[in-house]
Amino acid sequence: MSKHFLTCSALVLFLIMPAVSSASSDKEDDVNRAQRAATVFQEIMNAPDNIPQDVLNKAQCIAIIPGDKKFAFIFGADYGRGLAVCRTEHGWGAPIFLAVEGGSFGYQIGGSSTDLILLFMNDHALHSLLSDKFKLGGDATVAAGPVGRQASATTDLKLTAEILSYSRSKGVFAGVSLDGTVVQADKSGDEAMYGADVSRHDVLDGTVQTPESARQLVHELDKYSR
Repeated sequence: MSKHFLTCSALVLFLIMPAVSSASSDKEDDVNRAQRAATVFQEIMNAPDNIPQDVLNKAQCIAIIPGDKKFAFIFGADYGRGLAVCRTEHGWGAPIFLAVEGGSFGYQIGGSSTDLILLFMNDHALHSLLSDKFKLGGDATVAAGPVGRQASATTDLKLTAEILSYSRSKGVFAGVSLDGTVVQADKSGDEAMYGADVSRHDVLDGTVQTPESARQLVHELDKYSR
């Protein structure tokens, strides 16, 4: 494989990824993400191998990134947009919007659509959501989450991590390591949904009413967790 070909491949990804990550969100995009997140969560929890209820019960926040796109052409690059919902004094609250970026190197050709789920297990992990950007495995510890029957043997070990991570690709749901993945605030998404005067702190504090588009997701969370 020529050096010129490798250089061109890297340049293509270099040009594509900033355009993807810098794209602004609008209200329609927010509504679509909320609806897709509810569908993804419902489908996963209805499958035989899902997130164990005792693990979900301990989570303070859950982030869902539906249909994360992976472009893998010599140099892999992952990105995705989703939302996070946290517990408040009154139950699961309104969503905040976020994006994820990561990278991998390898001889890969093709692409796949992957749903990602992150469970934030303690206060430190929760507060990371208030930052503009943080790295999994760096700013917050992360581990592949247990699923289904694995829970009894691995739950204690996994709950030492601040964040538990999962993926679903081609119908297969499993815990997955996301070390090095960057999670960043999608402020344009927050503003499109709530307006410029509402901060992420306001949303996570539970002072913001859950929008109609996110009520199905909150309903599903209430159904499967205490």
